[in-house]
Amino acid sequence: MDAEESALRVCPGSLTPEPPRDLIAQVAKRRRSLTRQQYLDGILAGDRTVLAQAITLIESSRAADRELAEQIIEDCLPYSGNSIRVGITGVPGAGKSSVIEALGTFLIEEHQQKIAVLAIDPSSQISGGSILGDKTRMQTLASSEMAFIRPSPSRGSLGGVAQRTREVMLLCEAAGYGNILVETVGVGQSEIAVHGMVDFFLLLMLAGAGDELQGMKRGVMEMADIVVVNKADGSNLMAAERARTDAQNALHYFPASQSEWTPRALTCSAQTGHGIPELWECVLEYTALTKGNGWFAAARRDQTRTWMHEIIQQGLRQRFEAHPVIRKRMESLEQEVVEGRTTSFRAALTLLEIYAGRE
Repeated sequence: MDAEESALRVCPGSLTPEPPRDLIAQVAKRRRSLTRQQYLDGILAGDRTVLAQAITLIESSRAADRELAEQIIEDCLPYSGNSIRVGITGVPGAGKSSVIEALGTFLIEEHQQKIAVLAIDPSSQISGGSILGDKTRMQTLASSEMAFIRPSPSRGSLGGVAQRTREVMLLCEAAGYGNILVETVGVGQSEIAVHGMVDFFLLLMLAGAGDELQGMKRGVMEMADIVVVNKADGSNLMAAERARTDAQNALHYFPASQSEWTPRALTCSAQTGHGIPELWECVLEYTALTKGNGWFAAARRDQTRTWMHEIIQQGLRQRFEAHPVIRKRMESLEQEVVEGRTTSFRAALTLLEIYAGRE
């Protein structure tokens, strides 16, 4: 992220006033000054500033920005698809950001591999911006020239998943990031959505967190390719190992995966680095297995097909809500529903018939 773009982001919890309008205008002008070819050249050259600007275009709701963004995505498509996409989820406090930083640092220092982190933040209901601020929680990783960290506000999309995450992954791949980690907020439906856009799914857990904190884990464990118990260090080492054993036993009760991969449980410590190499070795082992048996490519094809249908659904809803007659009738029908003068079903059917041109 360049200095100007950084200046436009308010740190979570701060009382920093909004940036001056002239600064916003300068950044917008600079962004528009790049041509389609300049965006492509910058992304392919691994220019993080240009990549960040292209992602900002993708996340923009302006029609002009969206048109250019779609062109950039099409240009980058032939250069994408060559990464390992890993989804990482877990209960709040499990140390997702710490593990990501430890893993990213390991890949950079030990394997000289570039890494992109797409952190799906919940959105502020006031500004629409990210709340968690992952760049402030991964300072060591963020300082590396071989890492790119992008916190993206969910903006209310399904399960807290950023609407444009898939497109951002394509751009990062074109920019040469061979490892892409997608971190979820760990609040429910987002895990399902992220599972549908990555190759490998990691569930992070804690030892002794209590059933009230880990009640969400059963459904997520069915999707997990690996369960990792974090904070396996110091006096917590034995408890972490017991939690790992329990998780490994639980995994045996789930149906066999179509990928032919047998999920496993490990322990790690983001603080000491214990288990981080073994964690990544599992990712590589899974990738080799699924590429060999054809599952890797088949899963990506299915994800692309699902992506297309989701775009259709989003587009239809946007066009429906933007229809002038629908907008005119929506408020009155909502009022009738609230007052009990008609049912939600009847009101919705009326609007759909209007949109279909039957009235």
